[in-house]
Amino acid sequence: MQDPFDITPLLSWLPIESPPFVIAGPCSAESEEQVLSTARELAKIPQVKVFRAGLWKPRTRPSAFEGVGSAGLQWLKKVKEETGLMTTVEVANPKHVKEALNSGVDILWIGARTVVNPFSVQEISEVLRGVDIPVMVKNPLNPDIKVWIGALERLNQVGIRKLVAVHRGFSFFSHTPYRNAPMWEIPIELKRLYPGLPVLVDPSHICGETSLIRPVTQKALDLEMDGMMIEVHIRPQEALTDKEQQITPVQLKELLLGLIIRETYGTIEFENKLEELRTEIDKLDEELIHILSRRMDIVEEIGKYKKENNITILQLKRWSQIIHNRVDNGVKLGLSRDFLLKLLEALHEESIQRQTEVMNRER
Repeated sequence: MQDPFDITPLLSWLPIESPPFVIAGPCSAESEEQVLSTARELAKIPQVKVFRAGLWKPRTRPSAFEGVGSAGLQWLKKVKEETGLMTTVEVANPKHVKEALNSGVDILWIGARTVVNPFSVQEISEVLRGVDIPVMVKNPLNPDIKVWIGALERLNQVGIRKLVAVHRGFSFFSHTPYRNAPMWEIPIELKRLYPGLPVLVDPSHICGETSLIRPVTQKALDLEMDGMMIEVHIRPQEALTDKEQQITPVQLKELLLGLIIRETYGTIEFENKLEELRTEIDKLDEELIHILSRRMDIVEEIGKYKKENNITILQLKRWSQIIHNRVDNGVKLGLSRDFLLKLLEALHEESIQRQTEVMNRER
C-alpha cells in the first residue's frame, strides 16, 4: 500500500538503533530542581532518548495548576546541555510554537484537547510552514479517527515530514478500568491506512494509574507500535498534576527490563505454518461472507413480507430471543459475550437498514 503521507522514517532522525523509542519525563515541569533531577536519572536509562515536560497545561478549571509556562524553556535548555537528551513540549497555539522553536526544543507535540479543533491545528501548522522539526500528534479526546488524520494531514501539507502519532486513549462514557479507553482498533486502523507513520503509546493517559501501565505497554508493543511516551517524575507523590499516573525513573527502568520485544517476522518454518493457518482463515472468511450475503437476502424477503402484511420492521420479542439464544450458544462454543453482542448488534443494524429500504421502495 502506498503511504498517502510524505513521512521521513523514524530511525533516520532519531538516535536509536531500533524500536522501541522511549520519551519520558514529568507531566508538568514544576521547578528547575524537579526537571533536572528527573532528567539526570532518565539519562541513565539507555532506551530513553527524549525528555518530555508540560509547560503550558490545558486544564479543565482555571484554579488548577496550568504550568510554569515560558520559564520552563530555560530548564529544558539545561536538560539538553547537561544530559544530551532531546526535549519535547506540548504546544497549543502559535505563541507556544514560536517560543519553543526560539528556545531550541527538539520535538513538538499537539495534545488531545487541541487536536479536536481544526482551526487551532491549522494555526499551528501555518507557523510551522517550512520548519524542519518533528511533530507528534496525540489522538483527539473523542474516538474519531478522521479528526486524528485531519490534524496529521494539516501538518504534512505545510511540509512537516517527521510526523509521529501518539495513542493516549479516548474519553468513553461506559465504565472501564482505564482513564481513557484504549480502543486499540483505532490506532490499528491508523497504522493500516498509513503504514509509514510511527505510532507511540501513551500508557500514562490511557491507564490513569500506575498498576495498569505494564500490561498496556506490552500490548502496544505486541501490536507493533513503535514505542512509548510515558510520564515519569522524580517524586510522583508530590506532583502538581496527575500524580496517580506517574512513575519514578527506577520504576521505568524496571518496566523496560520486563517488556518482551517480539519479532515482526519469524523463521521460514514459522512463516510457512503461519501462511498455512492464514489460508484456512481466508477460506472461512469467504464462507462467512457468502453466509452473510445469503442472510441479508432472507432479511430482504422478510422485509417484503412485512410490507405486504403491513407489519412493523422492529420485532422486539424476536430480537430479544436472538440475543439470548445466539449469545448463550456462542459462549458455550468459547466465544466471548462482548464479541457476540457486537456482532449481533451489527447484523441487526444492517438488517433494519435493509428492511427499511424495502419498506420505502415504490411508495
